[in-house]
Order: sequence, then C-alpha cells, then structure tokens
Amino acid sequence: MSGLFLTLEGPEGAGKSTNRDYLARQLEAAGLTVCLTREPGGTPLAERIRELLLNPSAEPMAVDTELLLVFAARAQHLASVIKPALARGEIVLCDRFTDATYAYQGAGRGLSQERIATLEQFVQGTLRPDITLIFDLPIEIGLARAAARGRLDRFEQEGHAFFEAVRQCYLARARADTARYCVIDAARPLSDVQQHIDTLVPSLLERLRG
Repeated sequence: MSGLFLTLEGPEGAGKSTNRDYLARQLEAAGLTVCLTREPGGTPLAERIRELLLNPSAEPMAVDTELLLVFAARAQHLASVIKPALARGEIVLCDRFTDATYAYQGAGRGLSQERIATLEQFVQGTLRPDITLIFDLPIEIGLARAAARGRLDRFEQEGHAFFEAVRQCYLARARADTARYCVIDAARPLSDVQQHIDTLVPSLLERLRG
C-alpha cells in the first residue's frame, strides 16, 4: 500500500483546518494512519518561516521574498514530514500546499504562473497532491469568519480584490483538472459540509487500496 497525498485549499474562513481534522477522524475510524500537517509550516523550522510570513511587520516584505520563503518552508516540510509519511503508506492531510501559492502569490500578488511553476518543479520534482479539496465560499463570509477569530495576520489584512483574485484562481484550477480537484460549498452549515466529506471517504479508501 502506498500513501495518499490529500490537500485542503480555500480562501480565508473556509474551515479547512476544522474539516481536515474531521476527515482525519473518519479515515482513522476506517483503520488508516493519517499524517496531519499544514503550510506554511509543518516542521519546527518551517513554522519559524510561517511566523515571518504571517506576522505583520513594519518592514514591507518584497513579493519575491514572500514567494521564496513559501518554497523554502515547503522544501523543509517535504523532506521532513510529507515524503517520509507517504513512504510509510500514510494518508497525508495538508492544510494548504502549492495551489495556495498559485492563488495567493500568483493571482493575489500578481506573480507569473511560470515563475511559480519553476520553483514548484525545483522543490517538488514530480510530486503533486493526489486529491485537492477546495472549500469555496463568498469573500464577505470568509473575511467575516476570519475577523471573528481575532487579530488578523498579514494576509488576512488584504482587501476584497486580493481575496476575490485568490478565490477565482482556485476555481479556475479546479475547472482545469476535475480529476484532482473537488470543490465543496463551504458557505453551507458545517454539518452539511461534513456530510459532503462523508460521501468522499469511500472513494478515498478505494483509491488508497487500489
């Protein structure tokens, strides 16, 4: 049995972390070993890079600096957590991965897709997620949820246009590869979202064991 790499994506306030944990419980109940992780972060060193990326600073961060920090954290994460877990046959559930880079640094910051793709190939080689769940919801709802959590991080302080660009990038990527992506309506009540997740579990198990 080989591992399965599953990522959860979406704009702010979409409930990725909550639903990642819910999906993990469903898979563990089926007797599978799950590795829960997140980006940026996932290792002590990568979490320190996460702090640089998310904490507001008096010194504006250059867009290229942001992009390189994201991939530096990802390189460490892959080497220390993701690749070893997949080699052990585990299901890796990751809150954000490279789709977020295309959405946030690409569509949001205006960096070219080609530049991101170059770093993606350099850091990841041929490794890509097997399945990506995109939790989609209107920007206004997501930002209201994020604000209710308390102090906003550096990304959450961006404006509506930034997050609309992020959302549309996610949806465009899902339309371009329906085999890998599944879009979930995250504006619905949590119970409805998790019922949708429940319907996906049998196919995930079949794919893992196939």
